[in-house]
Amino acid sequence: MDGPNDGARGAAVTAREFGLKGPRGWAFRGVDVEAGPGSLIAIEGASGSGRTCLLLALTGRMRPTEGEASVGGFRLPKQLAAVRRISALGPVPGVTDLDPAFTVAEHLHERALLERRFGGSLRGLLRPRAERTAEARLRVDTALTAAGLDMESLPKGRRTSVRDLERLEVLRLSVALALIGRPGLLGVDDVDLKLSDAERREAWDLLRSLTQSGTTVVAVCNEAPDDAIAVSTDRADDNETDDKETADALAEAGLA
Repeated sequence: MDGPNDGARGAAVTAREFGLKGPRGWAFRGVDVEAGPGSLIAIEGASGSGRTCLLLALTGRMRPTEGEASVGGFRLPKQLAAVRRISALGPVPGVTDLDPAFTVAEHLHERALLERRFGGSLRGLLRPRAERTAEARLRVDTALTAAGLDMESLPKGRRTSVRDLERLEVLRLSVALALIGRPGLLGVDDVDLKLSDAERREAWDLLRSLTQSGTTVVAVCNEAPDDAIAVSTDRADDNETDDKETADALAEAGLA
């Protein structure tokens, strides 16, 4: 039986006094979130303020230390595995890095195979091969359309290597790969990093379009757009974290 959210619909996200402590101190703490399904949640703050740790905690990839949260009806930290099943990660440096030597087609094929092998039910695996292949192709095409990645516009089409993509194209590919699993919650790190003003607007427009189709999006950024539910990890106390502390917290929390 499916859980409170089967991943096909947007996942509501709530958190109260949410925090995660690493070996050198708090990565983040005292975070409150209230967002319905299909919301755009922007985690803003300075680099090293625990933004990525919060993103990974809300998607079930890191175990929080204090407070409580709910994602799609599943409770954190008790139901980490269930939250992982209904969420997916787009670009997160050090976690979901793409292989620069792989082509776009190779990344898509690999993700579709993984989804077919591990993301479906046993009944799905027993269906005829042609039926499973057709469904995988449909998932990939749907994800590419949602991510706004036009394969024909790439330098070598589907055979374009990741190293030859522009940063915005890498973002779109990473999002497409995540969408193949039809998540209820999508996490995206550093959405506005190294983008021009025009590219930044395109990136946010992409994420808004996903929420309009029902997916809840949580995105790390330097500055949240006005229409997003903004969550800040900046703190005014003397215990401010830094990049080393964030890295330590990742290791200590046991990234899944």
